Parts: sequence; C-alpha cells; structure tokens
Amino acid sequence: MAEPRVTFDVGNDGVAIITICNPPVNTLAIPIIAGLKDKFNEATRRQDVKAIVLTGKGGRFSAGFDITVFEEVQKNGDVSLLPEVSVDLVVNKIEDCKKPVVAAVEGLALGGGLELTMGCHARIATPKTQLGLPELTLGVIPGFGGTQRLPRLIGLSKAVEMMMLSKSIMSEEGRKLGLIDAIVTSEELLKVSRQWALDIAARSKPWMRSLHRTDKLGSLSEAREILKTAKQQAKKTAPNMPQHLVCLDVIEEGVIHGGYNGVLKEAKAFKDLVLSDTSKGLVHVFFAQRTTSKVPNVTDVGLKPRAVKKAAVIGGGLMGSGIATALILGNIYVVLKEINPEYLLKGIKTIEANIRGLVSRGKLTQDKANKALSMLKGVLDYSEFKDVDMVIEAVIESIPLKQKIFSEIEKVCPHHCILATNTSTIDLNIVGEKTSSEDRIIGAHFFSPAHVMPLLEIVRTEKTSAQAILDLMAVGKSIKKVPVVVGNCTGFAVNRAFFPYSQGAHLLANLGVDIFRIDRVISSFGLPIGPFQLQDLAGYGVATAVGKEFAKAFSDRVFQSPLVDLLLKSGRNGKNNGKGYYIYEKGSKPKPDPSVLPIIEECKRLTNIMPGGKVLSDTDKEIVEMILFPVVNESCRVLEDGIVVRASDLDVASVLGMSFPSYRPLISYMYLLFYLDIFCSVPGKLQMSGGIIFWADTLGPKHVYTSLKKWSQIHGSFYKPTKFLEERAMKGIPLSAPVSSSSTSRSRL
Repeated sequence: MAEPRVTFDVGNDGVAIITICNPPVNTLAIPIIAGLKDKFNEATRRQDVKAIVLTGKGGRFSAGFDITVFEEVQKNGDVSLLPEVSVDLVVNKIEDCKKPVVAAVEGLALGGGLELTMGCHARIATPKTQLGLPELTLGVIPGFGGTQRLPRLIGLSKAVEMMMLSKSIMSEEGRKLGLIDAIVTSEELLKVSRQWALDIAARSKPWMRSLHRTDKLGSLSEAREILKTAKQQAKKTAPNMPQHLVCLDVIEEGVIHGGYNGVLKEAKAFKDLVLSDTSKGLVHVFFAQRTTSKVPNVTDVGLKPRAVKKAAVIGGGLMGSGIATALILGNIYVVLKEINPEYLLKGIKTIEANIRGLVSRGKLTQDKANKALSMLKGVLDYSEFKDVDMVIEAVIESIPLKQKIFSEIEKVCPHHCILATNTSTIDLNIVGEKTSSEDRIIGAHFFSPAHVMPLLEIVRTEKTSAQAILDLMAVGKSIKKVPVVVGNCTGFAVNRAFFPYSQGAHLLANLGVDIFRIDRVISSFGLPIGPFQLQDLAGYGVATAVGKEFAKAFSDRVFQSPLVDLLLKSGRNGKNNGKGYYIYEKGSKPKPDPSVLPIIEECKRLTNIMPGGKVLSDTDKEIVEMILFPVVNESCRVLEDGIVVRASDLDVASVLGMSFPSYRPLISYMYLLFYLDIFCSVPGKLQMSGGIIFWADTLGPKHVYTSLKKWSQIHGSFYKPTKFLEERAMKGIPLSAPVSSSSTSRSRL
C-alpha cells in the first residue's frame, strides 16, 4: 500500500490543487495532516498561486481522522500524539488564508473530512455525496472545529441533530441547508471548483469564513432554548454517554462567547474525551467489529464468495419471518415454506407487518418496501427449491424434525446450495448426520427480532467447507448484519457464554435479593432490561427448554431454580398473557407485580439455600458482579475451547447479540425496545465495557477470579472459577491475550 501523502499541483490558471492521497477513503492520518500544513504554507507563500482547491483522490474526499491514533493514545495515555488540527495550523489556517480555498468534495466527507471542508471558503460537491460528523459514536466530539462551524453554516437546530444522532446527510440536502454551494458532476468537479475559487479571488463570489458567521444561529435566547431542549433529550436517551452533553456545552460556549473561544474549548474537551472510559470501550468495539471479517483458513486462502440471489426459509414463525424480512430487505429473493396454508399466511402477514413497521418509523421508503415484498413467495412444498442458493431452516428445536428436513432438502436443492440452520442450541453434527452434504451444513444463528438485531453467528463444524462459510459471511454483510464465525457446541458462543446470566439472577433471588432491584441494577449497568423482565419477554417456554439443554450439557455448573415452573403453575406466562414478574397492559410500560412475591418466597423455601435464613444484602456492585462474573467465567471456557477465533469476536458478539454495553449508541437496543413496546429508563452511571472480555480485563482477571473463588466457597460450583481464569489471574495475563496455538482445543476453529 502506498504511503499516505498530500500532493500539490499549480495550473496555468494560478489555482493550486491540493489532493489528499490515502486510499481507500483518504483518512486523515498524521502524515496527511502534516502534509496539509506544508502544502497550505507553500500555497500561501508562492506568488504564482491565486487560489486553492482542496480535494481527495479516488472519488472520495475523506472519511475523517485516523482513529488508530485513538488506540495508541488510549494505550499510552499520551494525548500529545493527537494533532492540534483546529486550533493550530490546519483548519483555522485554511479559513484565515489570504487566498480563497474551495473544497471539491466527492463520495464522502465525514468527521474530520467534513470539518476540513467547513474551513474552506466554499464547498462544491458531486451528487449523493455523504456528509456527517459521527464522532459521538466513538465517545468523542468533533475536534477540528466542527462543533462551531456546522451550526453557523446550516443552523443550530439541524447541526445539533446531526451531531447528537451522528446522522449523515447527502449533498442535495446539504445544498438546501447551505453547507454545499453547488452540486456538479464528477467530471465537472475540479473545473467548477477552480473557477469558483478564482471568482472568489476576483470578488465576484462571496468570501465566506464559516467561523465568522452568526446569521444562522438565531437570537441568544432562541439558541439557549434549542440547547436546553437538546440537553434534556440527551439526558433521557443517552444518560451514560458523557460526550453528548460535552458536545452541547462546547457548542454553547461558541454561541455565547464566539467561535474562536468555542474552538479552544472544543480542542480541550476532545482530548479529555479520547481518554475517557466511554471512548476506550467504543473504540475497542469499533476495531473488534472490523476484525470479525478475518477468519483464518477461510478469508485468507484465495476464495471468492459466490452470489446468493435466491434463498429459501423453512418455517414462518417469529424467527423464520424475521430472517425472511432481513433477506428481502437485502435484495435476496425468498421462498418461504410452511406446512399448511394457515401457518403460511400467518408468516407472510408477519413479514408484511415487519416491513410496515420500518416504513412507519421512517426507516424504509414505501417504494423500497413494495420492492422488498415483491421478492417474497410463499410455498407449501419443495418445488421452488430447485434453484435456490441457500436454505435457512427455522423450525422448532426438534432434532428428528430438523434431521428429516435436511435429508429432504439435500435431495431437491442444487449441489452448490448452502444448507443452514437457525438452531440456537442443537449440535450441528447431529442435525446433519443423516445427510451426505456435511460440508454444506452450517449454522446461521440470528437473534430476535432477526430483521433488527445486527449479529449473525455463523456456526461451523469440522466438516463445513471454507466456501460455505465465506458465502454466508457475504450474505450477512449484504443484509447489514455483522457475521461472527464461531465453533460448534451447545449454545455456540453467545448463548453459551451467557447461559449463567439468568441463572445467576435466579440464584440471587433465592438468596433473598429483590428481583426488581436486580433488574434496576442491571439496567443501570447498561443492559437494556434486567434478566427477569427479559425472561418475561422471551417467554417461559423458551427459558425452560433452553435451561434443560444447558443443564444436560454443563451439569457441573448450573443453578436450577423451580421459579419458572411455579410461575407457569400460577397461570403466568410473562408478556405472552400480560402477567409475569411484571404486569403488561397495552399502552403502558411494564409495572412490577407485587403478587409474584409469595411465589418467590415459595421458591426460596423449596431451594433452601439462603445462608442462615437471612436475606443477602449485597451492594449494587456485588449484584452486577455476581450475575456477570459467571458469564466471564464461561466466556473463558469459550476462549479456551476455541469456539471463537479471538477474544474480540466474543466482545462484538456480546454487544450485538446480548446488548452488552459497548457505549456506542445501541441502535439495535433502541429498535428492540420499540419492537417490543417496552418503555423503560436506563438510569445510573455506566461503567466502561467494550464487550464482556474487554470489561473483565479492565476490572482485572485477578479481581474476577478472587471474587468467584470466594462465592464458590459459599454458594457452590456455579461460581467455581475455571483453570483458564485462574492461570491468567495468577500470571497477570489479560483474558483477551491469544490462547496458545498448542492447545488441542483450538481445533474447533
């Protein structure tokens, strides 16, 4: 790969073209920033330069600052590695330049890239160019002057919306708002930009310095009202993300005391936030998510993914209809098979409702909805399976039924067809043992609701071909999922790692801790809802069935409570019938049901594990750790057994599959709440997370180990720490450090 650089070329017309060259997206690496300083100094100094055009090479302006620098800063705690881009010589130097500077913008200008353009005196863009300031998703704020210039160019209200939501706009909207001065074709971009710069030099076009403008800020009282409302909204929707309020404070500084004062405050706040726990967790997950696409012996052996244009989904229930929805939204034709017309109609209606819901929430246009639904066909037999590229089985968790289906589809599908199952617990070797196509059998484990939740666990057996894995990874990306390749075992990676989660909560309930307090504490920690409300929503049948599978597979470390059986006997079935641990009434948020307390008391009497008959009075911190440290412990087994390629894959899977806090705005979580009609606040101070392993490493493996050991001596094998955890705790090795390649368990992947 070529070294990042900035080129400089002066034409006969006296216009200097300064070009950012750092493919593929022209990130603003440190050498690029240094190069920009040098080239602007040269352009300012040279007598033959009348005006300047700033652009990017390869059809993209710039995707923003190189955040690998964040990783380095966070590792060493050395903020001096961060360039003084806005306060020092780059953006302010551009804006204060005595020669006009025009940005020629194509493809995208995001983050620092957009901030560079806003320091220019005009911006010319091509159609459909993406513009935005997404810095808050990484726990920081715009740091190149964006908090000050964007409100002055497009108005305070719209600028606040774009920054708070990390919302991009296209150049067409930017033109209407005043962010873009003209839209031209790619072929005309440099020509028009050169002429525009010369016109500014000749004073035939206005010379606009963004930081000097105040006409779009409105009156001081109006601005304060907008910012006050935004702060109230941020406290409500992002209570655990300090960057939102910091960003608004910095904007307010500029409104009240002027743009340059705002820039100074922005620079300091930016550096402080880079070192914050929130940013550390978000940056970790950002890079971890990118790494999931690298799978040894799959993505590095020269194979190319085959196109999947048509897929079949067997089963139109909640999961099957969600999977079918995701596929048609990803422009893949879907054949939905059911066993009778009634079930088929119900499945199709569910898919239609999913699509309508996206339209009503503004996530999908009606035209795209119509196109998606036109790609769906319902069938009652296998006649349409003769030309499908992939089948995803999504029926009930019955081994005989799944084996029968796979034996049948093997005979009717083409030889290249991927044979996938959405099972969440059953061993794939058992699913495919009656076929002769085990190289094509693979797990496509979606999380509910499948068209909303972003994780796709791709489960491989020792016989699954690299081609099938690669093909399914490509499908996952095409339907906007994050594919994480995992090994084959009970529960795979996510469900296996988290099976102790609800069991830990039940153990605490049997020790006398109030269940509603447990839910509040876990919500305050950062998960969307607590374990008991989650059980209400998932359904007690699911809890019972899954619990049996894990009890069978991991009998040495489960805690079995009769509480769910007692709830079912009392006529409760959670949200399904409106009554569980909580009361569910249409139009109202769930309310704790005090009438469940006698049932819990009966459960405690039956288990009889409360020490000395006294209620356990743990701190909130201990409640979190007694529920989540067993998850860390099981995650250690997942790592040791080689179920995931690397520890960061488990971090990504925990964030995207279980909504474990990463401290990016959890879009999947927000959709989940809307989908389930839950309205609950997430109060309290969030701790740093970045995923289950990253979180454990920040607390220290030794603390996790000693805590588990102490509890195991009191409460038994459920808390017994693994040898893997003990060794790493004693040697001071992070849990995320690679597992030795000599380990025989690594053969899983």
